[in-house]
Amino acid sequence: MSLAVALRRAAARLLRGGAGAPRAASSAALPALGGARSPVRGLQGRELTGFLGIWGGPEAGGGGSWWFRCAVSSVSGPGLLVEQLLVGGGRSFATGAVPEEVSFSPAAREADGSQPEKSVGTSDKDVLADRPLKLLSGSSYLPHPDKEETGGEDAHFIWDEQAIGIADGVGGWADRGIDAGQYARDIMSNALTAIEEEPKDRIDLTRVLEKAHSGTTVKGSSTACIIALTDQGIQAISIGDSGFLVIRDGCTLFKSPIQQHDFNTPYQLESGNSSDLPSAAQVFKVPVASGDVVVAGTDGLFDNLYNNDITAVVVHATRAGLEPQVTAQKIAALARQRAKEADRQTPFSSAAQEAGHRYYGGKLDDITVVVSYVTAFST
Repeated sequence: MSLAVALRRAAARLLRGGAGAPRAASSAALPALGGARSPVRGLQGRELTGFLGIWGGPEAGGGGSWWFRCAVSSVSGPGLLVEQLLVGGGRSFATGAVPEEVSFSPAAREADGSQPEKSVGTSDKDVLADRPLKLLSGSSYLPHPDKEETGGEDAHFIWDEQAIGIADGVGGWADRGIDAGQYARDIMSNALTAIEEEPKDRIDLTRVLEKAHSGTTVKGSSTACIIALTDQGIQAISIGDSGFLVIRDGCTLFKSPIQQHDFNTPYQLESGNSSDLPSAAQVFKVPVASGDVVVAGTDGLFDNLYNNDITAVVVHATRAGLEPQVTAQKIAALARQRAKEADRQTPFSSAAQEAGHRYYGGKLDDITVVVSYVTAFST
């Protein structure tokens, strides 16, 4: 597949909507990039107010891999963002909401010195105020009812008011007599060790995930999502269908997109090189401000609750002055309630129906929720 075709398809998916995305009336064909990291214009639609551009080019090291970033803004929503790597002719497109202010990497901007740093909209808050920020985090874990005795197959960590991580062990390994949760627990433990080895002001999550993956040798596989707070805001790396939301003033500022090969077949890391690799993970940078709330979870959360369900709990909890752990417990409890309901449409049932399956109701699963309040350090 040529890069031009890949970008065109990605842009078409962006404009069709999805993941709460605004729809555009039309789009023009995207020209080829010619292997240069330069912005390309030509994405138009009456509902679009700004096109941030598309950057792309050959990945360092070659091997037939390409990277690209694409973003647009709209009247009705905060916008859409794609950042993905095309490896050896394979492809994986993922979409998500752009935060109110999003910056592309310096390498992308330097390709065209005439282009200033671009952002989508403005914020009522001073993003990254003068005082440094921290994450006040709490978690809740509800194993699948049938897996309570073994502890379930999810794992997570919270580290030093700066980083969190979640993983969801792939349950199919249990059919082969393998504890599907052990891989998830080990990769999170290794990720925590790798973070502790990083400079606190320059945590490289790509390196963290690579170290965690290479250091996890037990049989099994899992999804993974690791989030760290830096001077530049929230940085995250995610592979599979574990992910996170950033909520500001009662609205979803950003939601990470899922990666799956097919319906209910998420990307997953496995010991060795027989499955997806850390290089396939998505990397996100989201500016945040004091008062924002980050909600991370495994698919047991996001399969059963829509964004507005989660946001409603967060709004109620923060207004009531509840601690992050209590908020996480309330979100997890609601997700478990919806998972048991057979007469309600859920994100999982919607996705199943779109994939051609007759399914209605929630999905019982392990549920992990980590809630982090973005807070300024006291003076």
